[in-house]
Amino acid sequence: MNWAGKSLCGALVLASTLNVSNAAAPAKPVVAAADWPMFRGGPGLHGVAAGALPDKLELLWSFKTGGSVKSSAIIASGRVFIGSDDGHLYALNLADGKKLWNFKTGGGVESAPLFLDGAVFTGSTDSFLYAFDAASGKPLWKHETGDKILGAPNWVRSPKGDANWVVVGSYDFKLHCLDAKTGKTNWVYETGNYINGAPAVAAGKTVFGGCDALLHVLSLADGRKLKEVEAGAYIAASGALDKDHFFVGHYENEFLCVDLAAGKVIWKYSDRAFPYFSSPALTADRVVFGGRDKRLHCVARADGKLLWTFPTRGKVDSSPVVCGDKVVFGSEDGRLYLVSLADGKELWSYEIGQGVNSSPAVAGGRVIVGADDGVVYCFGKKAK
Repeated sequence: MNWAGKSLCGALVLASTLNVSNAAAPAKPVVAAADWPMFRGGPGLHGVAAGALPDKLELLWSFKTGGSVKSSAIIASGRVFIGSDDGHLYALNLADGKKLWNFKTGGGVESAPLFLDGAVFTGSTDSFLYAFDAASGKPLWKHETGDKILGAPNWVRSPKGDANWVVVGSYDFKLHCLDAKTGKTNWVYETGNYINGAPAVAAGKTVFGGCDALLHVLSLADGRKLKEVEAGAYIAASGALDKDHFFVGHYENEFLCVDLAAGKVIWKYSDRAFPYFSSPALTADRVVFGGRDKRLHCVARADGKLLWTFPTRGKVDSSPVVCGDKVVFGSEDGRLYLVSLADGKELWSYEIGQGVNSSPAVAGGRVIVGADDGVVYCFGKKAK
């Protein structure tokens, strides 16, 4: 998931107590096939990878950390970057999983990192956002917020085009916009409650949900509020943003498509009374997301009508990734799954044994995912 943590908004309230097959349109790649440089692959958080995956994956390598791995990995410049609840950010060699460097923060690292211009950024439960030199692991700067950071950072080019900015939410109720080179604050926007997910970025604006049950739409130039949309319940997940449409699930059994220009929800999908913490994968005609009802759901992008569901034996907080005609995701039942995008049929699964709440990173035919057993796994096709 984003990692949209287990307690978060749910600690504030009790939870309120889903096959038709159509041919799926090809997913539009959002990053180069060799890289997955941030959570969900790109600033719009679409969860779509370039290239293709084989029908059956093989374990290529694994790396053991000192705590559970709820952070989602990124892949950039031949390296894997991922956090662990042992407090470290790790840089691993993509080829063989060997550790290149690690850095100990003052808390668990559940935030997915961001790779940008040779630097890597990540949040920690110690309330800091960190920036490192990606090659050496040398700390560049750190910025303190008022509370823990669980969601992944995103980025945007500055309005003048002369700098990159990093945006990240915190449990201090604020979205922070910082200069990527220096860590200096550009602006801060305060909401009414925790921000758990990653902000989505597109067309000069950022959109995110929070535990205040609102969707916030801001101008990235200055942090000015453009719009608020009532979601109807706490939002722990990250959403996917495409033009003026935002797709996200919330804590009270609904997944929403929101027309941002109109400022209203245009369709809702609801099945059983379980929250949606998984972030969606967004293709040309489909939306795929996990649920705490132990299922992966696929609905039509145009109207939210159910196309298929895939049952697991545990909650699906892991956010699915679409790669070509396949979907890969984890479940708290301890398995990583590969299913068909067209009809949700299982193609392959791998039993890890402990929960997989980390979301996959997919690039170059490889899948990287962490698990609650504290291990980072790399799957792909072995060379003959």
